[in-house]
Amino acid sequence: MANGIHHVTAIAGPANRNLDFYTRVLGQRFVKKTVNFDDPGTYHFYFGDEAGQPGTIMTFFPWEHAAPGRLGIGETQETTYRVPKASLGFWMHRFVEMGVVHEGLEQRFGETVLPFKDPDGMRLSLVGIEGIESEAAWTVDGIPAEHALRGFQGVTLLLDKIEATAAILTDVFGFEKIGTQGTVTRYKAPGIEIGGIVDLRAAGEFLPARPGAGSVHHVAFRAANDAEQAALADKLRKDYRIQTTEQKDRDYFRSVYFRSPGGVLFEIATNDPGFAVDEPADQLGQALKLPKGLEPYRDRIEQVLPELA
Repeated sequence: MANGIHHVTAIAGPANRNLDFYTRVLGQRFVKKTVNFDDPGTYHFYFGDEAGQPGTIMTFFPWEHAAPGRLGIGETQETTYRVPKASLGFWMHRFVEMGVVHEGLEQRFGETVLPFKDPDGMRLSLVGIEGIESEAAWTVDGIPAEHALRGFQGVTLLLDKIEATAAILTDVFGFEKIGTQGTVTRYKAPGIEIGGIVDLRAAGEFLPARPGAGSVHHVAFRAANDAEQAALADKLRKDYRIQTTEQKDRDYFRSVYFRSPGGVLFEIATNDPGFAVDEPADQLGQALKLPKGLEPYRDRIEQVLPELA
């Protein structure tokens, strides 16, 4: 069984700017408004498709005065979203119209890609995929369904050497090597179209990443349930002597974390229970949701959090 990407979690600057970009500019659904469980004075935003399915979820810790990160070794260099191939022209026009920093179209592994950045400088791209127009899509004003995002294709990790990380991808998570282009080697989770690609870029000696606004904090891979998650963690410990954290309950999934050999922080997240566990599916993202342990402090937390427009 292959384990595709569950979500990508990043650090952002001002909360309102982050919320505006991912919902209005990119047209993602705001599926959950909660707080950083380890720093409850900070929001934790989740953006995705209508239900927040694994493979569509981009999450952020927005800090109003976060210093910019620096791209480097041991970090996610880019996160790529899928769009119908015929939509790339629409998106180029939209980015020009809305002042989104972007580059020209380029070819990667036989696919046309449009690289761009969010307001914090985080590197993103759209890849045009044939035949996905009929996939369900969340729509907002100005982005018709035929052009809307269809979840992640995957991520590109910037590494010194790729071999040790590649072994984790293939042996633990079930990815398969499918090609190399220049310094990038592509791995695919068989049978998984949404969040099924991890590209490893070998950069050699290069500055290490410095976390901050615009940088990815971690990449999470899917586990069907607790048993599969435990088996994956056990394999990491026994076969690779990689220690994982204890399981942490994140309300919408349960997580274990580990540092991959290339330095990137990885998570294994369960598919269940999902985002409709504490609010109706048609009202996702509308109310501030707190974990049970923080509920008694709601008034104090709400006073500290920035007001959202």
